[in-house]
Amino acid sequence: MNGANRLISLDRAHVWHPYTQEALAVPPIPIASGRGAWLKGVDGQEYLDLIASWWVSIHGHAHPVIARAIAAQAEQLEQVIFAGFTHEPAVRLAEALVAKLPGGLSRVFFSDDGSTAVEVAMKMARQYWLNSGEDRSRFLVFEGGYHGDTVGAMSASQSTGYFNAFRPLLFAVDVLPYPATWEGDDAVEAKELSALEALDRYLMTHGSHCAALLVEPLIQGAGGMRMCRPEFLVAVAARLKVAGVLLIFDEVMTGFGRCGTLFACEKAGVDPDLICLSKGLTGGFLPMSVTVCREEIYAAFLGDSFDRALAHGHSFTANALGCAAALASLGLFDTENTLAHIADIEAIHRHRLASLATHSRVQRPRVMGVVAAFELVLADSTYGSATTPRLIRFFLERGLIVRPLGGVIYLLPPYCISSGDLHRGWDGIEAAVERFE
Repeated sequence: MNGANRLISLDRAHVWHPYTQEALAVPPIPIASGRGAWLKGVDGQEYLDLIASWWVSIHGHAHPVIARAIAAQAEQLEQVIFAGFTHEPAVRLAEALVAKLPGGLSRVFFSDDGSTAVEVAMKMARQYWLNSGEDRSRFLVFEGGYHGDTVGAMSASQSTGYFNAFRPLLFAVDVLPYPATWEGDDAVEAKELSALEALDRYLMTHGSHCAALLVEPLIQGAGGMRMCRPEFLVAVAARLKVAGVLLIFDEVMTGFGRCGTLFACEKAGVDPDLICLSKGLTGGFLPMSVTVCREEIYAAFLGDSFDRALAHGHSFTANALGCAAALASLGLFDTENTLAHIADIEAIHRHRLASLATHSRVQRPRVMGVVAAFELVLADSTYGSATTPRLIRFFLERGLIVRPLGGVIYLLPPYCISSGDLHRGWDGIEAAVERFE
């Protein structure tokens, strides 16, 4: 048995993969190494990673600057309990993030992944009001939003339909319509007006009991790369401010360059009260997340008893290796002129998608930053349908890693991808459009 087959055999005997129906899944592909936008299998086959490995490897795989930063830190300090202790990488990272973030976001709370960053934000919002003398327990979200797989994050993501098996465990949230838009959408203003009218009615009735609104700014990721316009978020934020409701931006996917600016809140022109960051935070090397809030929210937790403190933490909070990776990753945006590369990627996306959009089965084309998406008309385009694994295999046979969200085909490549490789990806997508009926 060769190395690849042995790994597959052991994997099938002992490993349970995420978002996978194991009884129907084809054998997983053993990967041996990665460099830039490419991954190499144990058998030598190469794959172009067009989704940044579930949206985390923003600078590409095995970036030497980040690898060296982790190695150097590992020789000094790998981990220390973060309750009652601190260390230079965490302090420097917090300082660097606050310097980059807009609008008075000044206090950084470390956790482990996107879901926990959202859980922390929701707990902060709930306890902030309690500590301020108000019992606000309602949360407001947008239809189709996805915020993670822990219980609180699932509760905020019920409208995606991913979590029906767990519905009895989830708490109620209030759901607003989402004005998803695309290139050539003549109805966008009417949809936005309808959504804002629904928000006005909600705030009139329940605003004094609502702790916060949670939103993925500009792009709903796992919900199907559904986009909204910046001016809609500006209007939402203005209404929340008048009503005194906190605004949480879930930038787990959109943060660190995805929308063309370092953070989506910059592009939207909105300053949230709390922001959740993960995925691209460490450049894809290590799991880590942060929730950053305004100073007045932090101040509400100060007092002469533990009852006012935020009783939340993780074993690996502010892990020193993750902080070192994140600092190195953040620095690459300046040293490698990353935002200019993102603009080049967006230009290619727009050029190729404009041509593809003339196809009769391509609908709702949309582009923002490094994200390009469209809906392919299929007999069954639901998430988990038999068509999705067929599409994935079609791309893999051509050396391309693309994972459609039901009938939504999207590209979200690492920022280091060359123009030639990106065109190669688009060529594969055009072939898929012609092939799949």
